[in-house]
Amino acid sequence: MTDLYPQAMLDSLAADPDSPAFEHGTRVVSRLEVLDLVARFTGGLAAAGLGRGDGVAIATAVTPEGFAAQLAAAALGCRVVGVRPGLTEAQLPHVVGRDVAALVADDPGPELLAAADGVRVLRIGPGLLSTAETPVARGRADDIASVTFTSGSTGAPKGVALTYAAMTEHWSWQPAKWSADTAELAAGYGRFLLFGTLTSAVMQEHLGLCLLSGGTAVIPEGPPDFPAVLERLRITASLLTVPRLHQLLDVLPTTEVDLSALRVLLVAGSPLAPHRMAEAFDRFGPVVRQGYGLTEVGFLTSLTADDVAAWPPALRSVGRPRTEVDLEVRDADGNAVPTGTTGEIWVRTAYVLAGYWRNEEETADLIRDGWVRTRDLGHLDERGYLHLTGRARDVIIVNAIVHYAGAIERALTGHPGVREAYVAGAPDERTGEAAHAFVVVDGEPDLDGLRARVARELGEAAVPSTITVVDGVPTLPSGKPDKRALLTQR
Repeated sequence: MTDLYPQAMLDSLAADPDSPAFEHGTRVVSRLEVLDLVARFTGGLAAAGLGRGDGVAIATAVTPEGFAAQLAAAALGCRVVGVRPGLTEAQLPHVVGRDVAALVADDPGPELLAAADGVRVLRIGPGLLSTAETPVARGRADDIASVTFTSGSTGAPKGVALTYAAMTEHWSWQPAKWSADTAELAAGYGRFLLFGTLTSAVMQEHLGLCLLSGGTAVIPEGPPDFPAVLERLRITASLLTVPRLHQLLDVLPTTEVDLSALRVLLVAGSPLAPHRMAEAFDRFGPVVRQGYGLTEVGFLTSLTADDVAAWPPALRSVGRPRTEVDLEVRDADGNAVPTGTTGEIWVRTAYVLAGYWRNEEETADLIRDGWVRTRDLGHLDERGYLHLTGRARDVIIVNAIVHYAGAIERALTGHPGVREAYVAGAPDERTGEAAHAFVVVDGEPDLDGLRARVARELGEAAVPSTITVVDGVPTLPSGKPDKRALLTQR
């Protein structure tokens, strides 16, 4: 029987004690030093009376200490709750005020302290790290191991709850079960760029891949300045949101940057126009991969340059399902549809959420007989590649007619002069809602041509009420496009 999470990570750190686990400027932290930090956090949390089943909210910067605190809480069998940066004063109580016994933080601000009223606050420092206790995985399979909260863009954040059993089956955190494609991916993670927040499920899974494959997590000093940070820190693997990929592609023609160390450049987070993906393959070659996944179920599909070379229509897809993933496209009644037919994407994998924390109604709507509704729309082609067409809930209802933002965005980026396109809905007195488009273009904008293209592909009713040319796209702390901010520019 496989040892429960996070035993594989603890064993991996102990097996190669002298090699570097983290690098931050001139500070290099060995695997033995990380294990010592984990032991001291384990002792400190246990001395505070925390153990199996207790909720421990963790709000730290991207540091070895932040990672060690998470690992120690998991070793004790706690429910680890990530407190991501950028949560509003109204959202914070949903995260730190829901069955949380303690808050572990670097230096909590007044809003966080107010939200954690009544919760024990443990500041990272000598007091918490004074006593070491050997960390050993103590959770039970059905206990909740972690709760990762969504962005809350549609209201209160939802907590994605994962059991210790699910984390033990995680595609990247359990090397004994790595598929061939995961092992191949891991080989490129010698120096992984770690930035953003440790509460990100995506960053966590790739940090796990790095450390468990013997790599070093390299933390930049300050926000990463792409693409220079890749050269300066000799990065071999990095995650990129679509806006950051656009930034790279736009800067490189006029900026000399040595990216020869790169082995993996994984692009994910939002739709990417096919011609920009082709440009990325042309410029970076096989190091580029496009990924599609969800916090609820992890990494689902992958597209490589080799895929496109063998099957050019794959360029418009997000790749084929990974080995660990079962994927079906279904109609509104939950029945599988034929190849080429658009429907909702359902997935099944051993690593899957138990449900949304304290939200039975949303959970019941999400999980059916072991399958998870992604709420994304798409179709599978004859070679098994998945083509996304929009979010089931990313809709704009104009004159009682449903329009999918993703479909309009794809029509706009099909125009040769458009580099990026985003569509958002806003209230409208005449039509209930109206679609507003925002585009980044090369040269002079052809707004009439854009409207004609949308009308030709989707019908006149789908043409956005306004099309605004912008120089760049504001992003959320996650790196994804901030459509609310875009609406203020129309």
